[in-house]
Amino acid sequence: MATKDLTIILVHGAWGDGSHWQHVIPALVKEGYKVRSVQNPLTSLQDDINKTNDLIDAQEGNVLLVGHSYGGAVISGAGNHEKVVGLVFIAAFAPDAGDSLGALLGRRAGSGGASIYPDSKGFLWIKYDEYHKSFCQDLNEEDTLVMSLAQRPIHGQCFGDEAGEPAWKNKPSWYQISDNDNMIPPETQKEMAERMNPKKIINLDSGHASLASHPKEVTALILEAASTFK
Repeated sequence: MATKDLTIILVHGAWGDGSHWQHVIPALVKEGYKVRSVQNPLTSLQDDINKTNDLIDAQEGNVLLVGHSYGGAVISGAGNHEKVVGLVFIAAFAPDAGDSLGALLGRRAGSGGASIYPDSKGFLWIKYDEYHKSFCQDLNEEDTLVMSLAQRPIHGQCFGDEAGEPAWKNKPSWYQISDNDNMIPPETQKEMAERMNPKKIINLDSGHASLASHPKEVTALILEAASTFK
């Protein structure tokens, strides 16, 4: 049973769902926090912000948002909700107003693009046999297999949509950089992190899926952020 007044809402990224937080959720609950993990449709940035806002609306009291990867763009928008008190970015996009994720990725090579392909309806997939090297090269074979075969595609529109005014400009934020990321270049993560002037930046010797490969360190950062809102 939750003993803290704060609710932690975890927001997944592209090519995954709420289960990507499976190693983080139990540790947060054990510390007495109420935890929820959103299931976003990945159909447009605004659709995903709206779905996250629905989950925020359903909570009592304050909310800490945590976003992985594309989920960082979602929490940058949804974080403007009056219940949200802080934001934690895990190897995540942190767009400014007018930014698109495609433009942020276009700053430099090394964004995993060669492994991504579209289907006939405009949704983007990662090639199943390249998911490991692109998304989670530091995960074991079994976890990689499940994540790859259960991946949820993201619509290409999500990378073209322009972001609105981000919540990180006026709410405290934390950022974790993955130093061996093959999806969002670490240098781009560093640029996004530094311009938001967060409370703390940590670096992990991790691939893109740091929430799965380094759950202890990711959980510790979330708990550090949450502890400031007691």
